[in-house]
Amino acid sequence: MTIYHLLSAFALLAVVWFIRAAIRAHHEAMRQRGRLLDEAHALLSEPGISVAPDQFPVVTGLIEDGRHVRVELIADTMVTRRLPQLWLKVTLFESDARDRPSLGALARPTGSEYYSLVHGFPEWMKPPEMGMSLLMRGDGRATAEQAAIAGRHFQLLFADQKVKEAVMTSKANRLIYQASQGERAAHMFLRQARFSLETIPAATIAQAIALAADLSTIYSEADRLAVLQVA
Repeated sequence: MTIYHLLSAFALLAVVWFIRAAIRAHHEAMRQRGRLLDEAHALLSEPGISVAPDQFPVVTGLIEDGRHVRVELIADTMVTRRLPQLWLKVTLFESDARDRPSLGALARPTGSEYYSLVHGFPEWMKPPEMGMSLLMRGDGRATAEQAAIAGRHFQLLFADQKVKEAVMTSKANRLIYQASQGERAAHMFLRQARFSLETIPAATIAQAIALAADLSTIYSEADRLAVLQVA
């Protein structure tokens, strides 16, 4: 066998090895991804799990007051000048639909937040004074008093730098909360989104659910104010 044939055989074996290594790495990454919400199960009654098209897990269940909650993950790699973000998306469904305006706020908006509900609202609203940029928008049905009450709540809520977005509608509340940042080396040299955690801590998930539940109290306060004004 000539040197040429030996080199060709070696190159072929190297290619096969790299392909197999890549497949193993991909399978391991998907297996790890599937475990990210394992600790959410113990926080909910009647927990269920499914898998989204991007292979991230989706956990559903009931919180203590009987409301249905859906916990999902979003891998955000759209802004190249920062590290990738792994967002925890919590949607808490109201037991009964409420005849109330929809509004929300988005922290540090860039315009690339494809997952944002706030960008879809038609009315721009004045956000509270804070040490960061905050986009606040609604469906145009909020009174001045309701907007002011929501603004004061957002001022406290977004003091937690991990909160990315908070939205209230007649049917549900939704919170986007930072779960992890991507590994710097993988992002800088390989342009990959890798997150160095086996599973998201139960405390992080519980905090996001609690903040989503607190959004319901905003409308309760606004409703009481409206009743007092009518009386």
